[in-house]
Amino acid sequence: MKVASIVGARPQFIKAAPLDRELRKLHNHLLIHSGQHYDYAMSAVFFEQLGIPEPDYNLGVGSASHGRQTGEMLIRIEETLSQEKPDCVLVYGDTNSTLAGALAAAKLHLPLAHVEAGLRSFNRRMPEETNRVLTDHMADLLFCPTETARHNLAREGITEGVFNLGDVMYDAVLHSSDIVDRKSRILSSLHLQPRSYLLVTIHRPGNTDDPQSLSNILAALGEVDEKIIFPAHPRTSQAIAQIGYQLPSTVKLLEPVSYLEMLALERNARLILTDSGGVQKEAYFFGVPCVTLREETEWVETTDTGWNLLVGASKPRIIRAVQEFRPQGERPQIFGDGKASQKIAQHLASIARS
Repeated sequence: MKVASIVGARPQFIKAAPLDRELRKLHNHLLIHSGQHYDYAMSAVFFEQLGIPEPDYNLGVGSASHGRQTGEMLIRIEETLSQEKPDCVLVYGDTNSTLAGALAAAKLHLPLAHVEAGLRSFNRRMPEETNRVLTDHMADLLFCPTETARHNLAREGITEGVFNLGDVMYDAVLHSSDIVDRKSRILSSLHLQPRSYLLVTIHRPGNTDDPQSLSNILAALGEVDEKIIFPAHPRTSQAIAQIGYQLPSTVKLLEPVSYLEMLALERNARLILTDSGGVQKEAYFFGVPCVTLREETEWVETTDTGWNLLVGASKPRIIRAVQEFRPQGERPQIFGDGKASQKIAQHLASIARS
């Protein structure tokens, strides 16, 4: 069976890595890189560290407005799929690459599978929410990471072809944890001790494109009397420069870090502040308290268990959370058994045989 995976952004590289290993055991697996993330720190280093083969196609779309980027991806992905004629197209998560791949597959009447289906933040102002909802309603196979995701789909009338096989990001973290122990040197290079710092990531448009929200978050960080490590997305660094904010000496701004370095920073942080869905989950995997700089989350399981706190971009709420948020409860194993990738590959093989 020929399976084509459409990827384009660093969260998708992480999700595709464990699945690629399993798919290649049973299928002819093609990797099509849209080029949404294109520089070394945001793309190539992930392929190297995660052991993903070079993409069969790199479409080189690059940065643009949402509509222009999605449209250009759709054109180039459609051309590639028309040439390759895969038996199934896999898309991952909720980026513009996800939507463009889903549209191309649907227009060409190719079977479409969505990995990480059923997530909902219920905030339609987020471009990711639009991407994931539209993709789910086009998909033939919907691989959900949790029972909550499956219930979300059922509420929208999607019940056929829906499977909760676990979270492929959990697979990736389990596979990479031993490698982190052997290879990562980022703590020593930054002179950090475990639990001696806070880790911050900000990248969503609701924070980076709103000067007031970004200023509120940065002002809160400036009043926190702890060491803060802040690996910054290029768009975030640009936004900080545009508002002219001077970060205090307690905040160390870094260039984007690799996947393994990020895992090491996450696992050893005292607390994580983020607007990233993936980082929220990884914090949960590692048992690190997470403060989410949004008013909602698609990973409601992390808040329901008490390990994630939503504070938005409110300066007083952020400061109070840093000072007071100390989760004590259990962390149920709600993201599967670490074998989601194997189960997805086997499920596709069973379909091919039927």
